[in-house]
Amino acid sequence: MPIWPVQVAKARFSELLDVCVSEGPQVVTRRGTETAVLVPIDEWRRLQSSARPSLKQLLLTDSARTDHLVPERGKARRRQAIALP
Repeated sequence: MPIWPVQVAKARFSELLDVCVSEGPQVVTRRGTETAVLVPIDEWRRLQSSARPSLKQLLLTDSARTDHLVPERGKARRRQAIALP
């Protein structure tokens, strides 16, 4: 991936966008340290959709989905009784 120092990226941002769209992800550095990556929107959407499981995948998993919904036995908090006058 091509590397763009932040000063150059700021000064030539339109060119950075054009190169990103035509050639793919571009790395931006600050003081020589890789800081960010500019990616085309289609690739970003693909990465986002593959990072999250779909509802179908969640429903078909073997692991229980109710483990965190019900408190452990004996750990549930009870309401305090209110004395009526």
